[in-house]
Amino acid sequence: MGGRKMEDRNINSIDKLSEKEIRMVNRVLENYSFDVIKFVKVRSAYKLETSFGNICLKRMKHGEHKPLNGSILVQELVDKGFYNIAKYYKTKDDRIYVKNRNSFFYATEWIDGEECDLDNIEEAKNCVKLLAHYHIASSNIDIKRLKVKNNLKNWPVIFKDNLQDLEKFERIINRKKIKSEFDIAFGNYIESIYHRGMVALNFLNTSEYYKLSREASQNKTICHDSFYYQNIIKKDGEYYIIDLDSIIVDLHVNDLGKLIRRLMFKRSYKWDFEKAKILIEEYNSISKLDKSELEIMLALIIFPHKFWKLGKKRYIKHKGWDEFKYMHKLNRLVRYNGNQDKFLEDYLNYLKDYQ
Repeated sequence: MGGRKMEDRNINSIDKLSEKEIRMVNRVLENYSFDVIKFVKVRSAYKLETSFGNICLKRMKHGEHKPLNGSILVQELVDKGFYNIAKYYKTKDDRIYVKNRNSFFYATEWIDGEECDLDNIEEAKNCVKLLAHYHIASSNIDIKRLKVKNNLKNWPVIFKDNLQDLEKFERIINRKKIKSEFDIAFGNYIESIYHRGMVALNFLNTSEYYKLSREASQNKTICHDSFYYQNIIKKDGEYYIIDLDSIIVDLHVNDLGKLIRRLMFKRSYKWDFEKAKILIEEYNSISKLDKSELEIMLALIIFPHKFWKLGKKRYIKHKGWDEFKYMHKLNRLVRYNGNQDKFLEDYLNYLKDYQ
């Protein structure tokens, strides 16, 4: 869907609303002062055509602190001159959210533009620059007012837990008397993927991860933690970040590393380090990364998070996909498996000469 106009995308993603849902939304809208002309559901949000322009109404099942976090962060960002963000609207009685039975609703500006096309390296470069500007603006803010998860010093724990899960998946597969096609294929990759995970953990343990985490704790560095195409909107040549529901305290390379890792699995990137290098240097043009930050980011990028996640869906959560879908997901993950080894080698060579 990336790159298509918002209006075009709406046609394909609008859900038909039930009478019950329409009544619920109308009850919520009574709390706001804008006049709603009409509304439609787009993905998990409602697009409101109002007297104030288009507005996004979002529904959440839990976590009323999230809209409060977002509204506070937006104000902090605007105060620092970062305007590429969706502003929040308050209710008639000056509240950020409305509670309706077991749900929470909040309203933000609807950025009328296009989702960013990250397959296009030029667009990806612009998005990375936006991320760097966001990171600069979101540093040294007063996080005492925010109720956000602090993920600092947590990466090694996550890595270890995920590696233990891979061992568990292998035991589950080995105990099976009758193995499916997926069991056999997934099991054949576990050893090499596990090794890559251990390499990532060793990089982390020999890096300055804990030192940088202490510094990040002092600087109160806020990450978006969901910086991907659906949360980056292009409008009139400008790029905007939306959806601040997932913000956390973490190293800024968490955002950049996750973005690069996700892109590398795409056909237009294929774990080509030269493309990752372009994005790193684009980020550096706005906010220079230290060599130690790049070492830490390498661990995040090469850790087999997606492989672990697929195994968890199969062997822990028992997600009800058919065998074809599981195999399709696995094949997409491993089709560039050899390229990842070359990526690691090229990244390490890049670090040798990094200034």
